[in-house]
Amino acid sequence: MTNQKTILVCPLDWGLGHATRCIPIINSFLNQNHKVIIGTSGKQEALLKQEFPDLPFIALKGYNVEYAENGSMITKMLTQLPKIKKAIDEEHLWLEKAIDEYSIDMIVSDNRYGLWNKKIESILITHQIFIKAPTGEWLIEKLLKKYLDNFNEVWIPDVEGENNLSGDLAHKKPLPENYKFIGILSRFSSSLRVERSNLLEEENAKKNCHPEFNRRIDNFEYDFMVILSGPEPQRTIFEKLIIEQVENSNLKGVILRGLPNSNEKLKIENAQVQIFNHLETDDFLNYIQKSKMVISRSGYSTIMDLTTLGKKAILVPTPGQTEQEYLAEYHFKKRHFYTQKQSELDLEKGLKESKKYTGIEKEISF
Repeated sequence: MTNQKTILVCPLDWGLGHATRCIPIINSFLNQNHKVIIGTSGKQEALLKQEFPDLPFIALKGYNVEYAENGSMITKMLTQLPKIKKAIDEEHLWLEKAIDEYSIDMIVSDNRYGLWNKKIESILITHQIFIKAPTGEWLIEKLLKKYLDNFNEVWIPDVEGENNLSGDLAHKKPLPENYKFIGILSRFSSSLRVERSNLLEEENAKKNCHPEFNRRIDNFEYDFMVILSGPEPQRTIFEKLIIEQVENSNLKGVILRGLPNSNEKLKIENAQVQIFNHLETDDFLNYIQKSKMVISRSGYSTIMDLTTLGKKAILVPTPGQTEQEYLAEYHFKKRHFYTQKQSELDLEKGLKESKKYTGIEKEISF
């Protein structure tokens, strides 16, 4: 193939969502017969190696951002700004060397602001064009734009128009021409295409319901599925709160810990609750479709997955994480997903109230 490119794909290391939403991007490049190299480390590397065991990987350090256990998240982030700035500068130098060593033609990075180079086509994936903050949003937007202006294109994983997923994060103001809405990105998109085909044959595309969302209530095996994610220590804090509430309950469910490179076994008293450190995509899809309700953070990649699967959910934003707090409130007001603060977590109430919310169903875009 004369137009074959060597494309370097690099997700951010803030939780697994930045890595999972790169999966359909990588699959698309592979289907076009391009050569893909993945630059990452840690949990993101472990996850993507399970998805793409035959692809080459090169080590790229993460930003290693930590969330606050107590107190102000803003204060915690401000203290880490020098570390983040250093990481951005270092990854920019890292890319310069990688381009020559691996003959890179194109770089696609997810929220990594230093991964651009004028010698090659440089693309950034982000849904956060306009950052949410308690104060100084105008200044943050100005500083962020300086980074975004370095890229040839900015790919926004969302749809245009009023019925979008990101709200003000990407639709607050008109955008430049090189900002492209590329549709919803989900690791489950390819699996659903196969399932859609099978269901069309089996059920002849029942009217008034997308086949991939056609799940009769008697097919549900679990009351809930918890999806844990994000940086520490908040991932562990959320996990402990969940376990406290399900351990002595009669609920039947699944807890996915979001630890793809861990061999630790977590056991609880409730024998009806299954716990996994990590699940590969097909197994993940199986469990989530058999669960009546999803309980998760309100991270944007999670919301795209929920939308792709047409699932209802209880969203629990990471305390002090302004983007997640905004997204939870945005979709709560639209009656898409029920939400609770972590400090007020009440699963029994949540499972009852969340039934009143619609979820979202959209066609897969990428």
